[in-house]
Amino acid sequence: MMQFLNQYGWEIGRLTFEHLWLTFSAMLFAVAIGLPLGILLTRRPRLAKPVIGFANVIQTVPSLALFGLLLPVPWMGENAARLAIVALTGYALLPILRNTYAGIMSVDVQLADIADAMGMTGWQRLRKIELPLAASVILAGVRTATVICVGVATIAAAIGAGGLGELIFRGVASVDNQLVLAGAAPAALLALIADGALAWVEKKLTVRR
Repeated sequence: MMQFLNQYGWEIGRLTFEHLWLTFSAMLFAVAIGLPLGILLTRRPRLAKPVIGFANVIQTVPSLALFGLLLPVPWMGENAARLAIVALTGYALLPILRNTYAGIMSVDVQLADIADAMGMTGWQRLRKIELPLAASVILAGVRTATVICVGVATIAAAIGAGGLGELIFRGVASVDNQLVLAGAAPAALLALIADGALAWVEKKLTVRR
């Protein structure tokens, strides 16, 4: 084991950093798109079904198939990491979008009426009432999206985007169980840590609510 760590320890660290970078970048874009879009859908409920339905279609496409579909696109296909981030963003979008919409729509209508009666603007009502009350639901979507990203990011190695999937694919190709484990174990650990940390924050928000 020590010999294996001495040989692959630095590479595992480098690939873990790449994995985190892919996941963080995709989540940043997914939140930046999904949160405002979810808020917009609460103001235009008729658009909710087609928009959320489209996001659902993206998530049902197998990851390797989605990578293959995006490869011919000039700007994306030129850079494997860029392509992977775009694909991961698509996979992370649905939970964030759906939970943002559902969380705000679940806020008691009477509270919105009271806010209107107090003379609050739409932005003030959103910032002071709707978002705080929907925060735990929205964070649950972010939590789900993060775990999805960590998992799908391992497959991004198939297109040369890096990450812990490199070790898994190399281990499978060479029938080396140690290499497979060296990639799978850190990836699983990252997912568990992210899920646990966000679950803790979600619990705190729920109690505060």
